[in-house]
Amino acid sequence: MGGPEPAELRVVAGPRDDWFDPAAMDRLRAAVYEVTSDSNRSGLRLSGPDLPRARRGELPSEGMPLGALQVPPSGQPILFLADHPVTGGYPVIAVVAAADIARAAQLRPGDTIRFRLVSSPLA
Repeated sequence: MGGPEPAELRVVAGPRDDWFDPAAMDRLRAAVYEVTSDSNRSGLRLSGPDLPRARRGELPSEGMPLGALQVPPSGQPILFLADHPVTGGYPVIAVVAAADIARAAQLRPGDTIRFRLVSSPLA
């Protein structure tokens, strides 16, 4: 992963961050994730350190907001964009601040991302 600096995207923890190992949020903040070639208008599939869960199983389907950072069993996050599904069954560790969605939508395979935890989506 060389090239330009990673795009910084602000995230608010939750709504299902309690489904993750306590170290997962630290890992999310410290790591650099790469946008994979499996990405599209529905979401950015990311490659980087796994985000380990503390709970097993899946959630019942629930509404997914724009910017949700959903984590399937692989531990590799998916950032939901404009054409994302309206429901999902994997836990969402964090949600990208609305002001950073446009920046995320411009990223292409090979680009990198760093997440910064904030306490408010307006921060």
